[in-house]
Amino acid sequence: MSPAMTKSITLNGAPHRSAAATIADLVRELELVPEKVAVERNGAIVPRSTLGQAALAEGDMLEIVHFVGGGDHAGADTWTVAGRSFTSRLIVGTGKYKSFEQNAAAVEASGAQIVTVAVRRVNVSDPKAPMLTDFIDPKTITYLPNTAGCFTGDEAVRTLRLAREAGGWDLVKLEVLGEARTLYPDMRETLKATEVLAKEGFLPMVYCADDPIAAKQLEDAGAVAIMPLGAPIGSGLGIQNRVTIRLIVEGAKVPVLVDAGVGTASDAAVGMELGCDGILMNTAIAEAKDPIRMARAMKLAVEAGREAYLAGRMARRMYADPSSPLAGLI
Repeated sequence: MSPAMTKSITLNGAPHRSAAATIADLVRELELVPEKVAVERNGAIVPRSTLGQAALAEGDMLEIVHFVGGGDHAGADTWTVAGRSFTSRLIVGTGKYKSFEQNAAAVEASGAQIVTVAVRRVNVSDPKAPMLTDFIDPKTITYLPNTAGCFTGDEAVRTLRLAREAGGWDLVKLEVLGEARTLYPDMRETLKATEVLAKEGFLPMVYCADDPIAAKQLEDAGAVAIMPLGAPIGSGLGIQNRVTIRLIVEGAKVPVLVDAGVGTASDAAVGMELGCDGILMNTAIAEAKDPIRMARAMKLAVEAGREAYLAGRMARRMYADPSSPLAGLI
């Protein structure tokens, strides 16, 4: 379409060129449905019934609106990983629960929008046995395939290739463990696997040591999120080194989420107060005496920690500073 055949108009406050003859043609050109929008032209409402007869003219100023969900979504405190946005900053695991029903109830109570899932062989002896997907719908909750239990990069890559084939997932969680006693990550194998996965089109969120240098190397290798441990997996010890977590947060250009070691709500709040984008946990909820209540507590802790971080804490002082003035005492 040559420029001479198009009209220059202002559409929703921005310059726009269109070859449409009528306003209805313009609406369809924008892939909208004329019956579902309202149009104002040059300050006057154009009745919907006349859009097909209303000629579009050079210099017209149009506002086209439609109904969207209520509330100020633009101001929502979301976080984004690999182009996908979430409002919940809590990711929960799906292991160690007494039943799928309990697991699903905990996920609901936590408000989590992402759950990690392990990739395991199908039980061929009982193919009709209940599955996680029967209780937690992958259409409403994002599944994050995890390489838990892998001790080499090759094992982890193979596992995630199978996960992508099974469910089409490209956003995945990579962890390559160094040994069974500590479950600390093998960073050399982790880095190699990250490079392979990134080249194959995966979007790896990567579990790693709380090491700012290693975190940067993973980011450069293609990690879409850095997930440093707070303490050994399943230990519940809480964040042991706040300094290195803070340094990782300050140096990263991708989301940083504490992964492993959280034991109770205050641990989750600490991670968020350090500026992390989110917290991942499993055992802290699954092994609580009341997992559903703990899931709710973790939801509130993550939200409180995030609010505290955004608020900016008071400066630390070496000595007392009275809240009330001392002058004018009786």
